[in-house]
Amino acid sequence: MKEAAPVVFVVDDDPMVCASMKRLIRTLGLEVQTFTSAQDFLRAKRPDAPGCLVLDVRLPDLSGLDLQQELAKAKIDIPVVFVTGHADIPMSVRAMKAGAVEFLTKPFREQDLLEAIQHGIGRHRTVREQRAAMGELQERVDLLTPREREVFPLVASGLLNKQIADQLGASEKTIKIHRGQLMRKMQANSLADLVRMSERLKLLSPRS
Repeated sequence: MKEAAPVVFVVDDDPMVCASMKRLIRTLGLEVQTFTSAQDFLRAKRPDAPGCLVLDVRLPDLSGLDLQQELAKAKIDIPVVFVTGHADIPMSVRAMKAGAVEFLTKPFREQDLLEAIQHGIGRHRTVREQRAAMGELQERVDLLTPREREVFPLVASGLLNKQIADQLGASEKTIKIHRGQLMRKMQANSLADLVRMSERLKLLSPRS
């Protein structure tokens, strides 16, 4: 499925700044949505697409730093680029510790902002791809029977069918069937594939 086009969100209480930012960011061929308050941004319906948030620190309701905190609480992982004319070291340290992509103090080079936005979109795209892959993996796990879920970590830990049978109190033939079903449902082409899936799912063998 084709990925949705990236979107850049700009939150600044000065409409002229929003308009200027919009013109600049559009030079990258990106869609831009502007907001004059943090609450307006929070209320807006955001598209399901990779993106980046360009955020002023001083805003009329929630500050930019408070908005960053609210997004983290809501598990909205959109990367943030701070842009401000009023900054101090503790402020920038707080923003970066909370995961900001960049903290730019006015006046700044336009190229620095554009590069930070591109970096943020790249980061968000990677996170979204990882989340989608994990979701697909979990869907496969949901197809497993309770017994196949027991067998999964044991197979991934390298145990032979006979060893698994002894541990679970089943016949070797039954475990062989479970192993085959497990490989098919997880779409694993090899034991190595299954091991990698087990690691990503953080499955541990009961004997661990």
